[in-house]
Amino acid sequence: MTGVYENQADIYLEARPTYPSDWYTKLAALSHRHHLAWDAGTGNGQAAIGIAEHFDRVVATDVSETMLNLGKPHPKVTYHHTPPSMTEDEMVNLIGGGENSVDLITVATAVHWFDLPRFYAIANRLLRKPGGIIAVWSYNTDMVVSPEFDSVMARFNAETIPYCKFPESRYFLDGYKTLPFPFESVGMGSEGKPIELEMKKTVSFEGFLRMLRSWSAVGAAKAKGVDLLSDNVVKELEMAWGGSELVRTIVYKTFMLAGTGRN
Repeated sequence: MTGVYENQADIYLEARPTYPSDWYTKLAALSHRHHLAWDAGTGNGQAAIGIAEHFDRVVATDVSETMLNLGKPHPKVTYHHTPPSMTEDEMVNLIGGGENSVDLITVATAVHWFDLPRFYAIANRLLRKPGGIIAVWSYNTDMVVSPEFDSVMARFNAETIPYCKFPESRYFLDGYKTLPFPFESVGMGSEGKPIELEMKKTVSFEGFLRMLRSWSAVGAAKAKGVDLLSDNVVKELEMAWGGSELVRTIVYKTFMLAGTGRN
C-alpha cells in the first residue's frame, strides 16, 4: 500500500524517527553468516544502510519508485523496484540469485502492508538454512512526550481511528500481536508475542507536525474531505507541546518479531 505516501514521500522520510543502530548489531549477531541481506519495503533505505554495516551486500526493494528515488546511496546497497506484478520466482532470482541464499531479511514499518502469504513464501525460500534470520518491526501512535501533551495527543489519536480502515491497519495498531509470523523464534519475539522496544527522536513541534501530516490516517481523512489537522487542532497540540520552537524528545513504543526459517 503506497498511495497514501506517494505525494509526500520526502515529508514522510524527513519526519519519521531513526531506528537505533544496536538493533542491527543484535540481528547480525543472530545470523550465522553475513554475506547477503534483503531489506523489503526499504523506502529511502534507512534500514538497508544500517544493515550494510554488518553485511557484505544488501538488496533493498520497494514497490514505490517514488520512495526509491529518495534512496540514500551506499556502496554495499543496491536498490530495486519490485512491482506486485513480479512473480515469486522473479523475486527469488533478483534478490538472492536462488533459494537458501539470504542471511538476513528485514522489514521496517512496512510488513503490515504486504501480501503476507506471498511475502512469507518468498522469504522462506530465500532464507539460508540453517542460520538465516527474518525480522519485522514497526511502531504506531503510542508515544510519550509529557503528561500534558500525551493527553491531548490521545484525543487526536482517537479522532484518527475511524480513518484507519485499511485491513492491514489492525496489525500495527495492536502492536503486531495479531500479525501472522510463521517462523521459529530466536529469542526476539514470536508470533503473538512481539518484543517491546523504544525508539527516541528529538524534534521541534514543527518537525513533529510534519510527522503527523505523513500519517496514513491523516492522508485518508484528507482524501475524504476531512482535515484532522485543522488550525484549531494544531494550536491545541502546539500549546500542549510548549511552543513551535521548543525541542522535545518523543519516545515511540516499538515492537519487533524475529525468527528463522522452518525446514
